[in-house]
Amino acid sequence: MLNFAIRVARDAGALLRDRLGTRIEIGHKGSINLVTDVDLASEKLIREAISTYYPRHEVLAEEGGLTESSSEYRWIVDPLDGTTNYAHGYPVFCVSIALESHGEVVAGVVYDPMREELFTAERGGGAALNNRPIRVSKIDDLAQGILSTGFPYDIKTSKLTNLDHWANFAMNAQALRRDGAAALDLCYVACGRYDGFWELNLSPWDTAAGALIVSEAGGRVTDFGGGAFSNYKPEIVASNGLIHGRMVEVLNMRQT
Repeated sequence: MLNFAIRVARDAGALLRDRLGTRIEIGHKGSINLVTDVDLASEKLIREAISTYYPRHEVLAEEGGLTESSSEYRWIVDPLDGTTNYAHGYPVFCVSIALESHGEVVAGVVYDPMREELFTAERGGGAALNNRPIRVSKIDDLAQGILSTGFPYDIKTSKLTNLDHWANFAMNAQALRRDGAAALDLCYVACGRYDGFWELNLSPWDTAAGALIVSEAGGRVTDFGGGAFSNYKPEIVASNGLIHGRMVEVLNMRQT
């Protein structure tokens, strides 16, 4: 099933790459939450592939929601993570596909078609980038760490804006980045490009594959309190493990 997910992610990624820079239709799910016809086309491709090869499996995808069944397996799909980037021609986006069995993610694939980078993981089998094993970084001091995050789509109306955490980390880490594709951010933690990542108000399709890839690369993934992470809860902290405790401390600081 991992090989199947790889094939489908590559097909969907090729579609995204081929449509980039062409005329696309852009709609809004919120004031700053975009959806394009390319999101829909990519999800249609993935859903059709799953229904052909695994017709009894559930599918939870960003645009079409949940297709329920009695199967133990659920595919969790983001057909285009980084839609806003894509709509503006900013080449940071990906396809994310995870497989859940009895509520536990057992395989994950994140494909960046612009860099031809394929991140994969199987539970208990390690993580890889283009078939080569990857590991998290060895930075053990948050002051020397580069972190990534994002901001919620309801930032203009919610009290949970992430701006307080951004300010606190800016004063405690070496550098911060905001690339706009959570699945890729997690993969960058897994391969050591970032030392940590945090975000709130994400959805299962944003985190399911990437969180597994971080864990299998030797990293740690929790909620903001350092407790067990769930794709169905709104908080995620991912790190190389060495700076994790300090990241949790900063997340629980008052704004400076």
